[in-house]
Amino acid sequence: MLLFTPGPTPVPESVRQAMATPTLHHRTPEFEAIFKEARERLMNLLGMDECVMLASSGTGAMQACVLNLCKKRALTINAGKFGERFGKIVTAMGKELVELKYEWNTPVALDDVKRALEEDSDIDSLFIQISESAGGLRHPVEEIASYVKSINPNIMIIADGITAVGVEKIDISNIDALVAGSQKAFMLPPGLAMIGLSASAVETIGEGTDYYFNLASEIKKQRQNTTAYTAPTTLIIGLNAIFDEIDKEGIDVLYSKTEARAKATKSALEAIGFSIYPKTPALSMSTVFDEDAEPIRKLLKTKYGVNIAGGQDHLKGKIFRINQMGLIPVYESVWVVNAIEMVLSDLGRRVFDGTASQIFNKIYFNEIN
Repeated sequence: MLLFTPGPTPVPESVRQAMATPTLHHRTPEFEAIFKEARERLMNLLGMDECVMLASSGTGAMQACVLNLCKKRALTINAGKFGERFGKIVTAMGKELVELKYEWNTPVALDDVKRALEEDSDIDSLFIQISESAGGLRHPVEEIASYVKSINPNIMIIADGITAVGVEKIDISNIDALVAGSQKAFMLPPGLAMIGLSASAVETIGEGTDYYFNLASEIKKQRQNTTAYTAPTTLIIGLNAIFDEIDKEGIDVLYSKTEARAKATKSALEAIGFSIYPKTPALSMSTVFDEDAEPIRKLLKTKYGVNIAGGQDHLKGKIFRINQMGLIPVYESVWVVNAIEMVLSDLGRRVFDGTASQIFNKIYFNEIN
């Protein structure tokens, strides 16, 4: 079965083998050396002034950012399940919430952000997804962050990069916290969250405001190559192993191959009659709006050995999502679009003629050569 859901993504065999080694105690020089290496490599990838790793899902890192970087009132961008989640966390943590809400295929508008900030001078933080995976949407985070910082550099910009880090090079010039998760482009099992932090964010955090999710205590400990609480040792060993795999060709090659796959998949799907759902598609996944989304997913899984994701809430049964994150062999991606075309033949919607794989190959190899 080919796993093409946008998280969890498949774990490479070399990484599984690395994580299968004997368990290390996390308070030992041996593990501190492993942690130091992983931290340095993560800092290099994120490109930020500081970073922390947490034993939690990505949602834990989102909550940590709300607790530590929002002092009073947050502006959140809700264009999907995860933008909605930021708003729910803000409310649950007792902070004041201002929310801009959009359909799940529509990116945030800069004018709306301008208006919100003009009308409310108490907003001290902005929470936004780079790639909103509920619909495969890419927000104009860089444009929004640049504007916000131009009018008030003290507003903290928190960007959920869980389905963006490791997918594309992110301009972090105006970002204060960049959230990532192990089970996406890092190709690890779930359970390790990561946050890149600006120097301004570290200053804003101060002494921290929580117990477990106290980023101040984590920063202090992790600068010493350890953690405030029990570290997810196996996942951190796996993080070094995935960096080893990425380094074989380099992160820029990974970015270019991911972009090429995303473009080739989009073109192949459009060539066989599909409509891409989001107005500004993210590179992390290819999302199609189609009334036969569930029959297509079912046949893909039961007949052709391909597992892709569907939609949630009002989009349940109306979209399907194909992962583009990670070290995906190109022949697997070709099979996915080819199988989708065969499913359309099974459903009596078009005669199979190999168009999808032809278009995919043409676009992909033109992009990388």
